Amino acid sequence: MPAILCPSCHKLISDDVPRCPHCGQIRPGMFGLASRFRQLGLSLDFPHIITVFCGALYVLCLALDPEAILHPRGMMDILSPSSTASFHVGAAGSIPVFRYGRWWTVITAIYLHGSLLHIIFNMMWVRQLAPVVEELFGPYRLFVIFTVSGAVGFIASSMMGSSLTLGASGSIFGLLAAAIVYGRRVGSSLFTRQFLQWALIMFVFGLIMPGIDNWAHGGGFVGGYATAWFFSRTPNDREGISAYGLAAACAVATILAFVLQLFSAFG
Repeated sequence: MPAILCPSCHKLISDDVPRCPHCGQIRPGMFGLASRFRQLGLSLDFPHIITVFCGALYVLCLALDPEAILHPRGMMDILSPSSTASFHVGAAGSIPVFRYGRWWTVITAIYLHGSLLHIIFNMMWVRQLAPVVEELFGPYRLFVIFTVSGAVGFIASSMMGSSLTLGASGSIFGLLAAAIVYGRRVGSSLFTRQFLQWALIMFVFGLIMPGIDNWAHGGGFVGGYATAWFFSRTPNDREGISAYGLAAACAVATILAFVLQLFSAFG
């Protein structure tokens, strides 16, 4: 039988036992589903799914208003979807969230991007950082950190008055924060310093470059740090029931957010 770590006492047990023989936790293996969830998470490749999903939505935004492609405002705006198309697909900000009540856009906006360079830059960071965080925390925790940090970033940005905002950079800062939390937990100053330097460089870059949503970056960092700290409260490095449940909740929230956006914009 597949073996798991009991989510309560963290001792090795069979995943189909009705009660943990060490601490008495009822159905610690979720009726044998824990091992299957772990295998599913390892086979899903969340970094690849995130990249493909972001790319598909970027193409969709371009297709909704192709005329905008012919009028770039500068080098940074090459192949930029129009603000109208981005608004309809799910950009966040004070206008969608507070004027139109589309609170779910704090999730949908994570997967939208404003130009070719924007999506290339962000997806490079996702491909660089997501596998690291996945290795440190597990695939389901990675997805939770990515979702929560992005949503917190756009909540902060919308509250601070950004009229229309989008992009995965808030989630990227959350991944950086998660790596920093892990480095501090294991006492690796070199590991922590490396990711802290990356976060500082990216934040300073955001202050210098025009049009960068630094409130989303800061909020994403705080959201990622808090979520990673929550996952790091115990010495158990393997995912368990709480991680599976939270990841499922994030997946349902993401699907529901896009369904609500679809009905609001095109219904």
